[in-house]
Amino acid sequence: MKTRSKRYKALVATAEKAGGLKTPKDVAAAVALVKQLAKAKFTESIDLSVCLNLDTKKADQQFRGSFALPHGTGRDVRVVAFADDADKIAAALAAGAIKAGGEDVVKEVEGGFMDFDVAISTPKMMRLVGRLGKVLGPRGLMPSPKSGTVADDIAAAVKEFKGGKIEFRSDAAGNVHVRVGTAKFEEAKLAENISAFLTHVADSRPSTVKGTFIKTVTLSPTMGPGVRVAFVEQKEA
Repeated sequence: MKTRSKRYKALVATAEKAGGLKTPKDVAAAVALVKQLAKAKFTESIDLSVCLNLDTKKADQQFRGSFALPHGTGRDVRVVAFADDADKIAAALAAGAIKAGGEDVVKEVEGGFMDFDVAISTPKMMRLVGRLGKVLGPRGLMPSPKSGTVADDIAAAVKEFKGGKIEFRSDAAGNVHVRVGTAKFEEAKLAENISAFLTHVADSRPSTVKGTFIKTVTLSPTMGPGVRVAFVEQKEA
């Protein structure tokens, strides 16, 4: 069994005084508590974990997509763009991509270049980018129409991801993990990001899922324990 540090145990004790970690709290209360638990010497990320009622072995319950958080993530997102002509390459760079190009950039990635957070491609370039599946796929970086990272207007896509649009994808157990801000965010902005994302997830439930879709929600700082968040799905009329 993993031994927790004195620091971690002290954070848990702080949480217990505030009602405990396992007792679901409304979004505002959960945010307030998590900010109290973010005591590291660096600015901690605030992360949301959503456990979904999914059978990930079924093709129609593969859950992924993208969503523009109202207040971004507080992170400088490094975007690489694969484009099929000079004008689009120039536009992607002007929009904030750290690198843009065609087969030259594909070869750089094949050679080991991985210093980026998001990869975006035009549809025409996917015939070449497909060669990177074994490299980008395991890291969750492979461009996909479902996640908004395959787009003909590549400059607009770069701006969206630089501005706080996030990709999400369920793992084999049906969990989705996303960054919703940092400990420096105002509580109200964190709460808005969380509520907006959870509403989007609920609205995006696969039609084949029966019963409750969002099982549990947990909010946590990078170096601290997770706090349960109460979320009630709206029933369809």
